Amino acid sequence: MTTQKQKTYSTSDLAVAAYLKFKGLKLIECGRGDKFNFVFEDTENEAEILALEFVNSDFSKYDDAMRSLKKMIYSRK
Repeated sequence: MTTQKQKTYSTSDLAVAAYLKFKGLKLIECGRGDKFNFVFEDTENEAEILALEFVNSDFSKYDDAMRSLKKMIYSRK
């Protein structure tokens, strides 16, 4: 019997992980090591392309705006 290794894509970037899930990739594992890590099933070898697509998308601009606002919130005391 031959066992085929499952193709996966791993990222610790929350925004990229959310985008991959939004685009329909199946989240198969998540957990904490040195960083929190998300692992997706990537049978079509599309995750890396989608991660690059994210960088050039409006989703990335939205994520940048959220991070900026979050910094403002936490910098004011």
